[in-house]
Amino acid sequence: MAKASKQKKRRQQIRLGFFGRLLLLALIAALGWQLYHLRSQVESAEAQKAQLIAQVGTQQQGNDKMQKAIDGGGSQDQMEEIARDELGLVAPGDRVFYDVSN
Repeated sequence: MAKASKQKKRRQQIRLGFFGRLLLLALIAALGWQLYHLRSQVESAEAQKAQLIAQVGTQQQGNDKMQKAIDGGGSQDQMEEIARDELGLVAPGDRVFYDVSN
């Protein structure tokens, strides 16, 4: 008789009932939705990572090109162009026209 009451207690502890099963089903569905949502975020992050890697490669090529120009000293024409465009210098004999309409 004692053995039968122990089995009955175990059965009572395991039974969830209708609302317990409904709650368990809702939790499983919520977890599934979260996993699906996280998967889409991971895919989006991986796509963004690939795009950024491509940008880094492009920028690195530009940096390498500039470094070669710096190391080589550049040609006379390049130095004059930089002096005119970025520093506003004028060579002797050049004519300078100022736009005062702005």
